[in-house]
Amino acid sequence: MKSVLRASREAAPRDEAPYTLDEPAPKVLGFWDQSAFWANLGVSLFAFSGAYTVLAPDEDGAARLPVTAGIAAMVVGTVLGGLMLGLAAVPGARTGRPAMVLLRGLFGARLSYVPTALNIVQLIGWGTFELIVIADAARQLYDGVPRWAYAVAAGLLTTVLAIWPLGSVRLLRRYVTAAVMVALVYFYVQLLREPLPDLGLVPGSGSDAASWSLFWVGADAALAVSISWVPLAADYTRHARSARGAFGAATVAYAVTQIVAYVLGLLALALVAGNSAEVYSPFLGVTLGAWFFAVFVLREADQSFANVYSTAVSIQNIVPRADRRVLAVLLGAMITGLALVLDMGDYAGFLSLIGSLFVPMLGVLAVDFFLGRGRRGWDLSAAAPPRWGMIAAWALGFVAYQLINPGTVAGWSAWWTDLRDALGFAPQTWMSASLLSFLVAGLAAGVIGRLRPGRGTVG
Repeated sequence: MKSVLRASREAAPRDEAPYTLDEPAPKVLGFWDQSAFWANLGVSLFAFSGAYTVLAPDEDGAARLPVTAGIAAMVVGTVLGGLMLGLAAVPGARTGRPAMVLLRGLFGARLSYVPTALNIVQLIGWGTFELIVIADAARQLYDGVPRWAYAVAAGLLTTVLAIWPLGSVRLLRRYVTAAVMVALVYFYVQLLREPLPDLGLVPGSGSDAASWSLFWVGADAALAVSISWVPLAADYTRHARSARGAFGAATVAYAVTQIVAYVLGLLALALVAGNSAEVYSPFLGVTLGAWFFAVFVLREADQSFANVYSTAVSIQNIVPRADRRVLAVLLGAMITGLALVLDMGDYAGFLSLIGSLFVPMLGVLAVDFFLGRGRRGWDLSAAAPPRWGMIAAWALGFVAYQLINPGTVAGWSAWWTDLRDALGFAPQTWMSASLLSFLVAGLAAGVIGRLRPGRGTVG
């Protein structure tokens, strides 16, 4: 297996991502290349099918916030999430190193393998989830082709894009982004011509919108979507020509398009009385709707491509000389096979649980990189010593997250709920698990860093 993964002696083209971790990353992505990349990631089928999450649904999936409150919560959460994504983008641009390798400087080389393994698991899961979403959406466009055929086609396209990642980013800028923008404008015009219900009422219930008490629950849902890209950001911004451009593109382009897509999804949700299972119907029901919706289905492959490429780069943190092209082919085949046999419904909660690990991690990374040891330069070598103090700060942030929002995984959520009751802690509706865990972890990292400012193995 090692001989199969080992890269040949040929070097990658100067305008493409290196084949191994030993090769330098070319700085070839300008501001507009990166903006197109993040803008496309901000427009997802999840923004339509998952728009109901910003309406603070209850355990039965019924919305509890009116659409107007959901839009406001989504905008606030997305702006905050975009700023966090921008923070995660800068270290990659400054160091030229991918996301999981940066964790060598934060936690130490060997300790970085733990979050790397978790990231690999979640990226494989989300890559599989994306293929399932693409196949299901394609079936709604045309059901004359078996679902498995759509999944295989999406897997092949994903693999090709992942083999030539920087070429794919440039392709997005030249062609796909324009098509997506046209489709968004078209659907806005069409849906706003429909007789919309009162957006000040909770969809499907007709209840009054006097209370916005669950505002931060909705904002946290939108923020979490933005944060989900944090473990991938540096994999692409290491090729950015400037740190300022990387920050601006990730913060602005992603936030703007996610807001635009979510508002469109909430309008569609209002038209189907809050029934998230029918949220695609308003798009497919308008004139030429199927053609423009096909643009969204086709470009969804950039989501799965990002997951597969970043999985390969994450593996290289553990196996530096593995050829990312071989890894991309193997991973593409894996997620395609999983998409053919898995029902991802019950797995989504587990993926969200893993994702919650990276919110407080970003808090630790941001504080230590911009205000702590990172200002003098992290040790990103394979011999970087362990930094248990940063692990402790990460753990504190993770505990804060779970106490506020333990998720839906059976057993796990019950344990944290029992602990919360034992501590006498009752989370309030204004508490954002993502935001507060980020702040707790960042504050802990700052305190620990000041207590252990030297180059020992603890701070």
